[in-house]
Amino acid sequence: MNWSAVSKSLIMFLLAILTTRAGEHPKGHLVIIGGGKRGPQIMQTYVQLAGGDHAKVVVFPMASELAKSVGPDQAASLQQAGAHAVFSLNISHAQAESDSVLELLEGVTGVFFSGGDQSRLTAALLDTKVGKKLHELYQNGAVIGGTSAGAAVMSKMMITGKEKLTRDTANAYTSIKRNNIETVEGFGFIDNAIVDQHFIKRKRHNRLISLILENPSLIGIGIDEATAIVVNPDDSFEVVGEGTVMVFDATQSKSIRENAKGHLSAENILLHILTAGDSFDMKSHSAHPGKK
Repeated sequence: MNWSAVSKSLIMFLLAILTTRAGEHPKGHLVIIGGGKRGPQIMQTYVQLAGGDHAKVVVFPMASELAKSVGPDQAASLQQAGAHAVFSLNISHAQAESDSVLELLEGVTGVFFSGGDQSRLTAALLDTKVGKKLHELYQNGAVIGGTSAGAAVMSKMMITGKEKLTRDTANAYTSIKRNNIETVEGFGFIDNAIVDQHFIKRKRHNRLISLILENPSLIGIGIDEATAIVVNPDDSFEVVGEGTVMVFDATQSKSIRENAKGHLSAENILLHILTAGDSFDMKSHSAHPGKK
């Protein structure tokens, strides 16, 4: 037997499997909420995607300083929205590496991240067994949801809420400059966009525009309070809720530049303003109005 040929065939077979898996779309959905109040339409949409009466949902409340009370409260609100079984997991990074905690996630059909400080969530879960399990659940059909900080963690590039050049928090995001907005690695359920939250309410346009000009291959999605996007397996999303979603797209800008003071400028930046029922295709970068 020609073992060299066998080995080569085996390697090619394994590479083909890995390539196919890398190109697969997740079977799950994302429900990304901009913060503020969460109306029944948003929460019921989340619960239905998680399986309705058969949903098994885990809440991760670690973003909040009051995680011990926020977790059970969020679990109760999800049960009121129709989820069958909901439990809260307030865990540390060390616990997220525990096989006993990992076992609790078997059969979970929905994951929900609470609001607070998104860096606390990534500190606890990023690059852990639990964090990897959440991606596995999403790939296999679970819905991943989050509000406020729980929205910011969804993208690969995560906004921390801090500025590098401006320390005056009373006058935040007053410029569009390079190397000002602090970002770190998020959970990466979305890797072709940057997610921002409380967007219209807190006038966060400058920080998202700055980031898409620094990273023009990514689109910027700013989600207002009481509003959510539901991301489908085909990389499109639909807006639900009461407010507005803004999409900034600099992928066609060919002359992004900065002046001597670091101010960024560019032409051909697309802006889409979407409300409930409107949708956006993140592959073709095209917006589609819904029926009003």
